[in-house]
Amino acid sequence: MSNNNIPGVVVAGLRGGSGKTIVSLSLISLLIKKGLKVSPFKKGPDYIDAGWLARIAGTPCYNLDLFMMTSDQVLHSFLTRSDQSQISIIEGNRGLYDGIDEKGSYSTAELAKLIKRPVIIAVDCTKTTSTIAAMILGCQKMDSAVLIGGAVLNRVATERQEGVIRKAIEGVCDIPVLGAIPRLKKDPFPERHMGLVPFQERQGIDESMTTVSDIAEKYLDYGAIMEVAELAGEIPLPLAPSRQGRGDNSLKFTSNKETGLYDVPSPLMGEGEGGGEKSSFPRIGIIRDSAFQFYYQENFEELAKRGASLVEVSPLTDDNLPDIDALYIGGGFPETHAIALAENIKFKQSLHRAVEQGLPVYAECGGLMYLGSNIRMDDKTYPMTGILPITFTLDKKPRAHGYTIVEVIRANPFFPVHTVLKGHEFHYSRVLDVGESDVPMAFNVKRGRGIKDKKDGMCYKNVFATYTHLHAAGAPEWAEGMVSAAKAYKNKTN
Repeated sequence: MSNNNIPGVVVAGLRGGSGKTIVSLSLISLLIKKGLKVSPFKKGPDYIDAGWLARIAGTPCYNLDLFMMTSDQVLHSFLTRSDQSQISIIEGNRGLYDGIDEKGSYSTAELAKLIKRPVIIAVDCTKTTSTIAAMILGCQKMDSAVLIGGAVLNRVATERQEGVIRKAIEGVCDIPVLGAIPRLKKDPFPERHMGLVPFQERQGIDESMTTVSDIAEKYLDYGAIMEVAELAGEIPLPLAPSRQGRGDNSLKFTSNKETGLYDVPSPLMGEGEGGGEKSSFPRIGIIRDSAFQFYYQENFEELAKRGASLVEVSPLTDDNLPDIDALYIGGGFPETHAIALAENIKFKQSLHRAVEQGLPVYAECGGLMYLGSNIRMDDKTYPMTGILPITFTLDKKPRAHGYTIVEVIRANPFFPVHTVLKGHEFHYSRVLDVGESDVPMAFNVKRGRGIKDKKDGMCYKNVFATYTHLHAAGAPEWAEGMVSAAKAYKNKTN
């Protein structure tokens, strides 16, 4: 294929919380009912919305982010992962032009221009009418290179309000209103301190799925939406896929219903595949359950492409670590599972023994908390693994929220010294106490907060624990380091 103009839309908003997710989910549901194969994407660093998008689409959702990834990496990921679909739906984040500065750098608008996809604006209509047209007109004037193809009204109170807004938008902005969703009596996607409640913890998930399906059928204009999606522009090829992985469309995925992520096919799944016997490849454990669910699908795929076999592990239900050569603990909500994590003493002991024997362990955010000594909440203390001498607590407001830039300043099992990495952090937890002041940290935080005093990446033996989340497409050093550390441990222990 020499160019790409598969239909697609970017669902954006005038601000965060305007209804992008419910519009995106309803739209995907409608398209699937019409028999179309949909490729879902999420703009920006996000796990929860991406999980919901994957759940409704029945296929992996990939993240596109212009801060953590180069433009070529974004384009390569988008093209290779939408190539076999009939339409792509990309959910934006925040407001259309919201970025890290007044220019809107790395915003949803910049992504829409790069991938040449029209924008559908999701609008919260609460307590307003014609002013909405003025705001959309402002978005149109802000950057004429951003193609705004239509709008979907959300939280509409009355038919009269809808009529006024519809006439104002179509008259002033010269774009169609593609749907009008009424104010719902019950929110199908309740929020918590970090955004939507992850579907892995959502009670009544079937009810939520039925709601978005009903919304799609009753309130979205399928024909008009498809006309907008057909406005997608062509992206010329070839693109240099260096440092990005293969983006292999031949991979077949099966869904893990509890975690919402997709199990990654690996060359190790069959004897003799991938150039050697199954036992010659490293096994990387992934702690993945309702407590630890913050993972990028791309990270799993990059590990598999480098020859790793991925093994699911759960400190909520397992007594011991399986036979693995490295362990990856992602983020999540250990605080909401603190009792269960604290009470599974056998698993904590098993992990502790493995660490003392040199098992490589890479942990992010929630994983960092689990490796610590304790989590204190509401005057109660919940003992974690005690591998790292840190005690955490939870605040009511975010302690860190945004992109990060870190530089590797000391030797560690995963990254070469002087490597500069771009990632993100988002957490309400903070460090109450570090038991040993000389615990080494390998990251110097150039942008962001880190663990303490602009340092991050705490090291102990072959353990590396950090608040910074990395995306493997933009930081291929991470996958290379994980697999290399696993191979070294395997060779040493065999």
